[in-house]
Amino acid sequence: MVKGLYTAYTGMLNEQHRMDVLTNNLANADTNGFKKEGATSQAFDAILAYKIKDSSENTRLARRLGVNHPGVKIGEGYTDFSQGPIKSTGNAFDLALTDAGFFAVEFTSKSGETSVKYTRDGDFTLTEDGRLVTRDGDPVLDENGSYIEVNQLLPVEINSSGQIIQDGKVVATIQVTDFEDYDYLERYGENYFQPIEGAQEKEAAAEIRSGYLETSNISVVTEMVNMITVSRAYESNQKVITTYDSTLDIAANQLGRI
Repeated sequence: MVKGLYTAYTGMLNEQHRMDVLTNNLANADTNGFKKEGATSQAFDAILAYKIKDSSENTRLARRLGVNHPGVKIGEGYTDFSQGPIKSTGNAFDLALTDAGFFAVEFTSKSGETSVKYTRDGDFTLTEDGRLVTRDGDPVLDENGSYIEVNQLLPVEINSSGQIIQDGKVVATIQVTDFEDYDYLERYGENYFQPIEGAQEKEAAAEIRSGYLETSNISVVTEMVNMITVSRAYESNQKVITTYDSTLDIAANQLGRI
């Protein structure tokens, strides 16, 4: 009987984790270029099947299945990289990607270490000395991995290839990078991604649209409906625990007197 308490408990933990993911999505519904996150879960029978098929140990020896935890196991999270809606801004330094790919920026950590991060957020601006940066001040990189600097006194045109043109000359080309498998990208902060071991770069198919921004790919209505579903599932597990508690109270305090 007590195992039912643990089963309901794992269900509550799983729904709490799903709710955390949903609320983070909703909090970033207005964040440019934000990509929706999702949560998965694994049932006990699926985990058991993986253990039975495990060939990492000698098949001639008796193997233990380990500790039996009925219920739900929180699975891996994932990111939905689908394209978000594009809105017009009229600002030449607001850039949107029309297909798969990322802008490259140089990020400096609090400890002073620099590294290249990737983002879909093209909300860029110029510093006082004409350097193209993100709203957080991180420099945007060109195709050679260098900073991009423009003459603020001259009009700027950015074509679909990412070339920045001033006075009829190409002064820089914005770097757009894509990857073979997004499973080798991990989220860094709210809106950056960084490659991990095994990531392979490839030529991006995306074109750049100047004067536009890609918004988040989150549907607020869908996330709200999912939140209601998660809340009801959480309440169902609570009721299971309450029912078991009442049953145990009867078994311990009433049946014992008979």
